[in-house]
Amino acid sequence: MVLCMIMNIRYVTTTRKKFNTVISALFLVLFLFVFVPTVGGSSPVILAFGNSLTAGFGVPDNESYPSRLQNILIQNGYPHKVINAGVSGDTTAGGLRRIKWLMKHTPEVVILELGANDGLRGLSIKAMEFNLDKIIGICEEHGAKVLLTGMKVPPNYGEEYTVEFEKVFIRLAGKYDLSLVPFFLKGVAGVREHTQPDGIHPLGSGYSIVVQTIWKYLKPLIDTSRQTKL
Repeated sequence: MVLCMIMNIRYVTTTRKKFNTVISALFLVLFLFVFVPTVGGSSPVILAFGNSLTAGFGVPDNESYPSRLQNILIQNGYPHKVINAGVSGDTTAGGLRRIKWLMKHTPEVVILELGANDGLRGLSIKAMEFNLDKIIGICEEHGAKVLLTGMKVPPNYGEEYTVEFEKVFIRLAGKYDLSLVPFFLKGVAGVREHTQPDGIHPLGSGYSIVVQTIWKYLKPLIDTSRQTKL
């Protein structure tokens, strides 16, 4: 009888030890699974910031330039995540109002595509330049590099307005030493087979051209960032 009691006590004690060991191991696995990924190791972010041309107005999401850019990055082995922060109808003033909030993504690069709606509405060029200047400053304050994309407006706005409009992007690129895409819609704007009926917003085929234009200037920018971090 006494022998049986001793054996039972040993069994219970051994079982408890094994149980406690298993529970400790499970907690360790759970900690590693839940917490470790959140400490560093997150993908660097590319913020595609703009209006309907960035949002992909009139085409499926997977045909917008940010989606196509994500595919190019994956295909070329880049770890970056592209966030589409395009809002249809947005002006530079609207962009300035929301840029600080978007900095929560801590982007490595911001592709700044704004100004087209200011131009199409005939808004003040001085105000547009002021807004873009502030947006660039905020991006740089948060450690983000800016890829500025130039825009053009139709000639019916008058030679003085159209020329001064284009100069804004050149001046800002010079002031901040930015990479500048001379014209976001190069090879697309006004080309019937690549644009929607308005002659401005790209079709899927148009965005396939736009993304290659962007990639040409973006790749050296992110390559430089990667080299400085090594």
